[in-house]
Amino acid sequence: MKNIWIIAKRELSGYFNSPIAYVFIVIFLLLMGFFTFMMGGFFRSNEASLGAFFVWHPWLYMLLVPAIGMRLWAEERKQGTLELLFTMPITVNQAVIGKFLAGWLFLGLALLLTCPMPFTLYYLGSPDGGPMVTGYVGSFLMAGAYLSVASMTSSFTRNQVISFITSLVICLLLVLSGYPPVTNLLLKWGAANSLVELASAFSVMFHFESLQRGVIDFRDLLYFASLIVFCLFTTNLVLKNQR
Repeated sequence: MKNIWIIAKRELSGYFNSPIAYVFIVIFLLLMGFFTFMMGGFFRSNEASLGAFFVWHPWLYMLLVPAIGMRLWAEERKQGTLELLFTMPITVNQAVIGKFLAGWLFLGLALLLTCPMPFTLYYLGSPDGGPMVTGYVGSFLMAGAYLSVASMTSSFTRNQVISFITSLVICLLLVLSGYPPVTNLLLKWGAANSLVELASAFSVMFHFESLQRGVIDFRDLLYFASLIVFCLFTTNLVLKNQR
């Protein structure tokens, strides 16, 4: 754990030693505010809920999280520091987990800065706090899942653009597999209900919407945990083979 924390601190400080962290946080907050208040009709809905806020998370994360994750390993390989990293007394697994935790903590900090949203809601009305808490939990887990995908694609190449596009496509597939227009289209084409349910089960939308409703289901937590573990395990295997 000591080595993991050292790597995480090194990586996290690297975000804030460059403009990356500040540019990302500003863009993230501006887009969240725009889509919530302008596109989501936060005030027009007359509902004391953050539904207009959370509904955009899968789509914004799909674009923004790969931008953070694409540099995790591609940059190390491009600059030739990957070999230097592995000469240190750490294991590949520790390096993978440490870098991932740094990125996940950074995304959690960006999400935490949206706390004025629920405060505004409590000021304007009397909302149910349960769905808001589980919505934030689901959003944080989804950000971690997207980041693990970006970490996996970043380990395959030294080109950050290729890593970004690949992770974006994978995240898009994870969203669309359970998106209602897609599932309805599959049913229209005559797909079996079991096949549609299986496609929905692999979708982040299906599990995130469940958490948005204020329901903490073990299956939803298991889904995000399994996706993160699988992607980090794959990253570990790729880097071990390269080492």
